[in-house]
Amino acid sequence: MRRTRWVVLGGSFLAYMFDAMEIILLSLALPAIREDLQLGAAEAGLLATATLLGIGLSSLLAGYVSDNFGRRTALIASLVTFGVFTAALAVVPSFELFLLLRFVAGFGLGGVWGVVSAYVVETWPSESRGRAAAFVLSSFPVGGVVAAVLSGVFLPDWRTMFLVAGAGVVLPLLVVVAFFPESKAWVDAKAADPGGRVSITEIFAPQVRRRTIIATLVAGLALTGWWGGSTWLPTYLATERGIPTATVAVFMTVLNLGMFVGYNVFGLIADRIGRRSAIILSLLGVAVTLPLYALTSNQTALLWFGPLFAFFAAFTGLFGSYIGELFPTRIRTTGAGFCFNVGRGVSAFAPFGLAALATVTGLSGGLLVCAAFFAAAGLLTFLLPRTDRPAAREVPAAVRPATT
Repeated sequence: MRRTRWVVLGGSFLAYMFDAMEIILLSLALPAIREDLQLGAAEAGLLATATLLGIGLSSLLAGYVSDNFGRRTALIASLVTFGVFTAALAVVPSFELFLLLRFVAGFGLGGVWGVVSAYVVETWPSESRGRAAAFVLSSFPVGGVVAAVLSGVFLPDWRTMFLVAGAGVVLPLLVVVAFFPESKAWVDAKAADPGGRVSITEIFAPQVRRRTIIATLVAGLALTGWWGGSTWLPTYLATERGIPTATVAVFMTVLNLGMFVGYNVFGLIADRIGRRSAIILSLLGVAVTLPLYALTSNQTALLWFGPLFAFFAAFTGLFGSYIGELFPTRIRTTGAGFCFNVGRGVSAFAPFGLAALATVTGLSGGLLVCAAFFAAAGLLTFLLPRTDRPAAREVPAAVRPATT
């Protein structure tokens, strides 16, 4: 069992790192893509929107596959999907086809988070689960660093960059295929009800409905703030703060290093003060520090304020353990994936909306609006239960819809 934990930890870290890299590469490549395909700001924003819409809808498919056919199967399918459709961008001839491929890739990109989160919840004990989940999901900023390196090597040749990135998914895929066991918790739950099929309606059963709705709202607000801001950060640094394009990659690397540290520090904090409390601290911390970043024009200050606000942006790592604990094993991936990925789907319009807002307020003004979303998410989290207490870990069992 101990060996399984570490295999899941390392393999999930690698899988989510590639997932993050594929998502972040788009924001780094947007200036080159806009120039090559002759796109306006609104059209460029739609590329990010299409990705996030696919991610949002992925919760329906990936959660169903994971809870009915196994965590391992769902993870393999997710990796193959986003790897293939990312590599296909190398030969995309038009904006419309680019939009379609990113939408389809989003189904794979969204599936990874829910599955690796369920794996961690089901293989690590509660007292160290926060740290384990935070470590796995701290691969997101690591993926950001890898994306920054790739962009520095390949851009403005974004086609070759996406081809290499998509082909690279073979690495985590081989690890999962060769070394990942199926989740014992899922196997046991399936054995207890071998003929039962999990339906998405179960996450709206009376016992868990309130949790589903509030957690989805929290994720939607937080991720709207995050994707609204992060998609345009490279453009903000280059256009509004006058940082050379080559130097933007350095700024983004430092920012992502701050986020990596934050994920793991907040994992320790979560296991000490509780996962819900750590999420609230993270969200409110971003709400306070992001305005400092948005209003700073000094380039040296920007270099250091970036990792400061990114340090607090650890909430997605904390969501990994916390949201999964809100649901019983039977519907864990469906429930957690729905809350997080529907939240990401809602946030799909944030890059497009921020681009429109920026025409009036500038991107710095848009970042201030994003900070307000973080504050709202932090306050709403108070309405969710704590899961770190023994009594709270007794998650109410979902009731299947009545059949006739």
